Amino acid sequence: MRVETILVPDPGPGEAVVKVQACGVCHTDLHYKQGGISDDYPFLLGHEAAGVVESVGEGVTEVAPGDFVVLNWRAVCGRCRACLRGRPWYCFDTHNARQRMTLADGTELSPALGIGAFAEKTLVAAGQCTKVDPSVSPAVAGLLGCGVMAGIGAAINTGGVGRGDSVAVIGCGGVGDAAIAGANLAGAARIIAVDIDDRKLETARTMGATHTVNSKESDPVEAIRELTGGFGADVVIEAVGRPETYRQAFYARDLAGTVVLVGVPTPEMKLELPLLDVFGRGGSLKSSWYGDCLPSRDFPMLVDLHLQGRLPLEKFVTETIELTDVEAAFERMHHGDVLRSVVVLP
Repeated sequence: MRVETILVPDPGPGEAVVKVQACGVCHTDLHYKQGGISDDYPFLLGHEAAGVVESVGEGVTEVAPGDFVVLNWRAVCGRCRACLRGRPWYCFDTHNARQRMTLADGTELSPALGIGAFAEKTLVAAGQCTKVDPSVSPAVAGLLGCGVMAGIGAAINTGGVGRGDSVAVIGCGGVGDAAIAGANLAGAARIIAVDIDDRKLETARTMGATHTVNSKESDPVEAIRELTGGFGADVVIEAVGRPETYRQAFYARDLAGTVVLVGVPTPEMKLELPLLDVFGRGGSLKSSWYGDCLPSRDFPMLVDLHLQGRLPLEKFVTETIELTDVEAAFERMHHGDVLRSVVVLP
């Protein structure tokens, strides 16, 4: 990571320039940095962001200069087969800004998830801007742009957690803790947090977990079954993205229960399960991409719930930092010392 001067073009048709106020340091940025997503260097990292619209291009009607917005990386098209069927959260033709931001020498930058918000200003498609209540803290609001929304949505949108359900969440980083908060918000009666780090399990309790399991010390499948009357959880959310933990999720759910994969696996990973068990256990095996969210629907609602004191988004902000501290923040993330470091810009 290095701090450079970048050139941000004036917004073209359908685009907006946003003055960034805060941006979370997400694990996806680390994947970009390590070449785990593409090799289209140089990258302009940062995507969990909130700020104020500074200017808009021709034809933009959804936002205007002065609007406080949360940025999202899935501007829906409104025209594809998913959108036309009334399921825009599955949009198959999401888009970003057409123009590129550049270094001072003209080198084009690849913005992380089409945003690139570790910067004072960024250029995005106007549809990537979701207007929310400006009284919310930018450091809190920006986290809805990726990890927190992914976790809450995995529980509520994808998993369909409802009142009285039992839920297990395997992996208690930022996304897993958000899934716990979402399950709690939805009225789950029993929320079991599973991790190998006691520090993370303690944090999970503050997010709404009713029980914790250290999977280094006991078999998580047996522990979850024991905590659910021997049956398994109604919904198990796998927030790690590994074959071993997915198998645990598969066997830790009740018959006809639901498994939600929200952890992101790497391309070489393979999963082997007895097909008879897939058939015989019934239920649903789902993946949750961005929490199956529709930003225009979900971001304002979750901000309102936070402002009402019903969703403790502030607990996800471990520290606020400056742009020059991002490299150190990646290191703290790697060691599990933070839920989120958030860059706050003047």
